[in-house]
Amino acid sequence: MKTDIHPEYVDAVITCSCGNSWTTRSTKAEMRIEVCSDCHPFFTGEQRIVDTAGRVERFRRRYAKTEQRQREQAEREARAQTQRAATQTDDKADETGE
Repeated sequence: MKTDIHPEYVDAVITCSCGNSWTTRSTKAEMRIEVCSDCHPFFTGEQRIVDTAGRVERFRRRYAKTEQRQREQAEREARAQTQRAATQTDDKADETGE
């Protein structure tokens, strides 16, 4: 192994945004994290959404647009089907002489 190329391995304090902290070893002496096992929804059983940089909201906005388009398409198809049915009824009435 080459000498003097590896980082120094020191005691590190990890601190979560919930206030939980613990000591381990790392190349950094101090680290701050957003979620740990004490506050992560998987471990706590909460149905909380962990949102990083608005990703969940951005997804919901995009999905809302898609749902709106699908609803509009379904409405157009329903109107077209209603018009076809009315046209067919008129055609049958003309054939029978009514």
